[in-house]
Amino acid sequence: MQSELTRLTAESMQASAGKIDALTALVGPDAFVDEIIRVVSRRASATSYTAMSNITELGSRIVGAAGQSTNIELIVDMVKLGGNGPIMANALAALGTGVTSVGPFGEGSIHPAFAEIAARARVVSLGDPAHTDALEFDDGKLMLGKLDPLLNVTWERMVERIGDVDIKKLFTESSLVALVNWTMVPAMSDIWEMALALLAAAGGTKGTRFFFDLADPEKHDDAAVAAACRLLARFQEFGSTILGLNEKEAFRVGAALGYKGDTAGRDAVKAVAAMISSELPIDTVVVHPRAYAVVASKGTVTADVDGPFTENPLISTGAGDHFNAGFCLGKLIGLPDDQAATAAVGTSGYYVRNAKSPSFAQLTEFLAQQSAA
Repeated sequence: MQSELTRLTAESMQASAGKIDALTALVGPDAFVDEIIRVVSRRASATSYTAMSNITELGSRIVGAAGQSTNIELIVDMVKLGGNGPIMANALAALGTGVTSVGPFGEGSIHPAFAEIAARARVVSLGDPAHTDALEFDDGKLMLGKLDPLLNVTWERMVERIGDVDIKKLFTESSLVALVNWTMVPAMSDIWEMALALLAAAGGTKGTRFFFDLADPEKHDDAAVAAACRLLARFQEFGSTILGLNEKEAFRVGAALGYKGDTAGRDAVKAVAAMISSELPIDTVVVHPRAYAVVASKGTVTADVDGPFTENPLISTGAGDHFNAGFCLGKLIGLPDDQAATAAVGTSGYYVRNAKSPSFAQLTEFLAQQSAA
C-alpha cells in the first residue's frame, strides 16, 4: 500500500539525514524570471473578479476572437525565480544540498527574483535572465517564454564565468550534475558535448550522478529529440544517469525513439517509460504525471507510486522541478526507486500546497503525515 511505502520512505530519510551535509550539486544552465498569472474570466468590480479555472475556457475565448478581436485580462499573482535549473537548484538547496547554480541571473547584479537562491547557494551568472509568463489554471499551465537572453548561455560563457579549474572540479567531484532545459537553451547540445569532452579528458568522475530534463520538446522534430536523447545517454559512461520526464514529454520522447503503443492511461505511461529505458543505455527513466510517478530501468518498471495529489494547489509552476530535486536527493542518499519516487512526489506535493520548497525535516514530516492520513 502507498501509505506503508510512504511511512518506510520517511523512516529511511530520517535514518539518512546525516548524509545530506556531504552532498553537492551543479545545476543549470537556464534562468527565468517567472510571472505567475491568473486569467480573468469575469470581472464584477474594480476589486472583484473570477479567474478562468481551466485551459479550455481560455482556448474558447481565443478561438472565438478569430476574425475579430478580444481583450484578455491578466492578473500577476507573484514574480519569482523560474527556469528548470533555478527552481530545481533552489529546491535542492532547501533540502540541504550544497548547490552551485549556473545560469543567466543578471548582468552586473543578481535580479531580485533570484534573491532566495542567492542566499541559499553559490550563484554564477551568465548574463540577464529570460522571462516567462506562467498562466495558471486548475488543470494545468501555459508557459509563455521570452528566450532571447538564453543565446548567451554557452559553454564558453560558462568557462569564462566559472573558471577552467573550478568547472572541471564541479563536473568531476559534485555528487550531482543536472543539465536541464535542452528545449529552450539553444546551445545545450554543444554544452553537453563539451562537458563530455571535459569528463573524458579528466579521466572520469568521483562518483558523480547526472540528471537531465528536456523540458517539453514538442517544438523539435523527432530526429532532434532522438539525437538529444542519444547524446545525454553518453554521460552514463561517467556516472549513473537519470532522465526525468513529465507525462507529455514521455510520450513525445517515446515517439521520437519509436514507441507505437497507447498514449493514455497509467499502463501506457508504464509502457513508454519501460520502452525509453530499453532504448537508452542509462540507469534510470522517471516519469511524473500529475498524480503519480513511474520509474523504469533497462526496459523494466521498477516503481509505480501514487502522489499526495491535491485538486487545489497554491502553485503548480515548478512542481516538476521539485519532483526532480526530491528524486535526485532520494537516489543520492541511496533510496531504492520506489522510495526515491515517493520522496519526489512528497517534495512536489509539499511545494504545491505551500508555494515554497521544503527543508529536509519538513519533507520528512510531510511524508510521515501523509502515511498516517
